[in-house]
Amino acid sequence: MKGRVTPEAVLLVLGGIVSVQLGAAVAKQIFADVGPAGAVLLRLGVGALILAAVARPRVAVVRRHLGLALAFGAVLAGMNLSFYASLTRIPLGAAVTIEFLGPLVLAVVTSRRRADVGWALLAGLGVAAVSWEGSGTLDAVGVGFALLAGVGWAGYILLSQRLGAAAPGLSGLAVAVAAGAVVAAVPGIAQGGAHLLEPRILLFGIAVGVLSSAVPYALEFLALRRLPASTFGILMSLEPAVAAAAGLLVLGEGLRLVQVAGIVVVCVASAAVTAGSPMQP
Repeated sequence: MKGRVTPEAVLLVLGGIVSVQLGAAVAKQIFADVGPAGAVLLRLGVGALILAAVARPRVAVVRRHLGLALAFGAVLAGMNLSFYASLTRIPLGAAVTIEFLGPLVLAVVTSRRRADVGWALLAGLGVAAVSWEGSGTLDAVGVGFALLAGVGWAGYILLSQRLGAAAPGLSGLAVAVAAGAVVAAVPGIAQGGAHLLEPRILLFGIAVGVLSSAVPYALEFLALRRLPASTFGILMSLEPAVAAAAGLLVLGEGLRLVQVAGIVVVCVASAAVTAGSPMQP
């Protein structure tokens, strides 16, 4: 039933958010061995294998929507490569907060409410606060990579809507993630080399793939059967805050009080925009 928000449904969404951010924190720990591109290759490769086993895409479906799935996979790879590259230079919480501008701006652009422009400006102030580090600012290249990941996230949303409508189920997604793994293979192998085959690195890669792909996909799938899409979006607005917590607890990445306030502002602005958006199926 979607008429009433249950604690179980909320926990499913929060569980998916926590899983994704823990996956990012785990991935960051192998950057020194395989680089961010190597970590992306492991994540998408493991995710593709899991989705292929679950979805078992049919050849006819793959052929019919191959072009769209390949475009989706390229955007997915670019988004993850940019995001992981940002993590080499800035904290996880800051990177996710800046990246979150992508879907937020997309929501504002597609909205007809004037108030959403104000919320977007407020979110911009929040990101500016997150980027402030006392006497200076966050690494400019890291911020640039996070912004590029945000553009990729917006493209991911648009293409996932098209692919989901054209190829219902997980078949299209399975092909797209596999295509993303192929795109990430060249930079991933270049950075990771033989380290990608080390047992410890493979275990980390499996953990990243499960935490960042399999678990959140399953939990979000179950949650969307119990929640309105608008409520789901509002809960997803907590992602920057959860990322900051994961960065602190797993990676020891502390944030200044002004940066924490900026993350809160972005979460509030995103929730406000989502709450005012038209209902989606």
